[in-house]
Amino acid sequence: MAHVLTVSGSPSASSRTAALLRHVGDRVAERGHRVTPLAVRDLPPGPLLSADVSDPAIREAVAAVERADAVVVGTPVYKASFSGALKTLLDLLPQSALTGKTVLPLATGGSPAHVLAIDYGLRPVLSSLGTDSILRGWFVLDRHLTREADGSVTLAAEAAQGIDDAVDRLALSLGAHPGVPAPRPAVAA
Repeated sequence: MAHVLTVSGSPSASSRTAALLRHVGDRVAERGHRVTPLAVRDLPPGPLLSADVSDPAIREAVAAVERADAVVVGTPVYKASFSGALKTLLDLLPQSALTGKTVLPLATGGSPAHVLAIDYGLRPVLSSLGTDSILRGWFVLDRHLTREADGSVTLAAEAAQGIDDAVDRLALSLGAHPGVPAPRPAVAA
């Protein structure tokens, strides 16, 4: 069982990106892996912006990255790039923070014109943090994500297959067979 950290770079309290990451985290957990979420928006802004790694919450966020076997990074796309909140977190990580880790980048946005933000904006920054294993990411249009009242997300068919494929790639990299969820315990009647 691998430990997977999901990192939401969205500054929004009602984030489609965070909902997508919960969905992906659930799918990864179904394959038997332990998933821990991290939302940049929940970190204290002063220490985050000043890169104060002595702050307990910032120190724990850095430690969470260090403990993870894989990291799923999710970000909304603003102005043709990944979020500044995510960049702020990535900037305070040690240069080798992602060494030996598999990374799956995901992005959400309002226009297909921003689909290359993963490859031209986010991928180079992730690579600079030491990973040699950045999986092919996936971009999901906002209109293909519906947040449900219970916090879950419904993906339109246009997005669902791409996300399923991304989760399968991650599962393969972690040594799990793709498309085969972990067995669920029987429920007593």
